[in-house]
Amino acid sequence: MPKVMASAPNAGGRHRRGRRVSPTLSEINVVPMVDVMLVLLIIFMVAAPMLQRGVEVNLPVASRSQEIASDRLFVDLPVSYREDRRVFIDKEAVRLDFLAERVRQIMLTRSDKLVYLRGDGEVNLQELMEVFDRLKEGGVVNVGIISKLPGEQ
Repeated sequence: MPKVMASAPNAGGRHRRGRRVSPTLSEINVVPMVDVMLVLLIIFMVAAPMLQRGVEVNLPVASRSQEIASDRLFVDLPVSYREDRRVFIDKEAVRLDFLAERVRQIMLTRSDKLVYLRGDGEVNLQELMEVFDRLKEGGVVNVGIISKLPGEQ
C-alpha cells in the first residue's frame, strides 16, 4: 500500500499525516452471490412439487357420480380423523372444534355457500355427520358428498 506524505521533512519539526493513495476495492463481487442464488433456486424448484402432495382419501365408488369443477371448496375427512379429529380444508389441517369458525371465515369472501365433503371409505356415517353438522354451523348452505367415478383410481 503506497503512502504519499504531504509535508516536507524540514517543515519545522511538525509532521502532518499525509494523504494516502491506495487502491481501494469498492465493488461488490456478485459472482458468488449469483452462484448461491442459482443453487437455492434449483433446490426450491426440486422441493416445491414434493410439498404439493395432498391428503390421501380413499373415496367410495358411486355408479352415477359426475365430475365437479375444481374451483370449489373441498373438505377432506381422512381415516386419521378417528385419532386426531382433524379434517382438511384444501390441504389446511383444521381440528373439528375450530371447523365451524374456520368455515365461517372462508364463507365471508365466497359468493356460493357450497362445500364438497370428501370422506374416506373407511370413515363411518357418524363421523361424517359430525363434520357435516360443523359445516352447517359455519354457514354452509349446501354440502355435497363426493364419491369416485366408476373405474377411477
